[in-house]
Amino acid sequence: MRKLLLLFFALFLALPVAAQTVDEVIARYFAARGGLDKIKAVKTERVTGTIYFGPGTDCTFIVERARPLKIHSEVNLNGQIVIRTYDGKSAGWFYNPFVPNPSVAPMPETDIHEILEEADIDGPFVDYQSKGNQLEFVGKEEVEDKPAYKIKLTNRTGVTCYFFFDASSGLVAKYLGTRKLGDSGVPWETFFRDYREVDGLKYPFVLDSSAPGTEQIQKITADKIELNVPIDETHFGKPNPPPLPPPAPAPAPVPAAPAKPN
Repeated sequence: MRKLLLLFFALFLALPVAAQTVDEVIARYFAARGGLDKIKAVKTERVTGTIYFGPGTDCTFIVERARPLKIHSEVNLNGQIVIRTYDGKSAGWFYNPFVPNPSVAPMPETDIHEILEEADIDGPFVDYQSKGNQLEFVGKEEVEDKPAYKIKLTNRTGVTCYFFFDASSGLVAKYLGTRKLGDSGVPWETFFRDYREVDGLKYPFVLDSSAPGTEQIQKITADKIELNVPIDETHFGKPNPPPLPPPAPAPAPVPAAPAKPN
């Protein structure tokens, strides 16, 4: 009898965790956003807003996406515009005005692997198996004093990260992974905030990110999210370099001091 009771309590205590599977968490997430059918019905997306990297580094940005896996992004810092594009097939380009002799250059293969994830309108969870993503239910943790379900994601190249789904709303509350900084990766966490409805789908309008233990921070604030808007196909091809801002005017000459009388 004692063994039976121990077995009963062991099974009973395991139910709250066992009841949550990866597919249940993901299905609840789809429903919380507005439904899988509505997510897949989005053909194009345009997001405009600002990025804050720290004092004096406010930038405006625009990101356009279209199926399949097409993207055009611009970040404007004091009139200098960084551009990245991918045509959805095999070619990508980038333009960085902050290097000597800036010009439009082909995107390296390593960067193309990263931009494919950015260009995915659906995100990593829709049809995740066909994308080569593996998901594992890790358990339950607190995110800003709220219970959340932790899911481990391993992508097709073997890179792992974690997503935390709010247990109450079902929406993503936090991301934990690594970010490339120079030649190395640093821990990187992002909190998803200010969810709003756009054409029946919920989107976070604020993403607060940082590298824990460092001064590296980033805050992305969306001013506007537009769905199923017309986007010119040429936006996803090789971009034309924007005109550089005019050089700062030369300082006025300092008048010579008057000669001293003899």
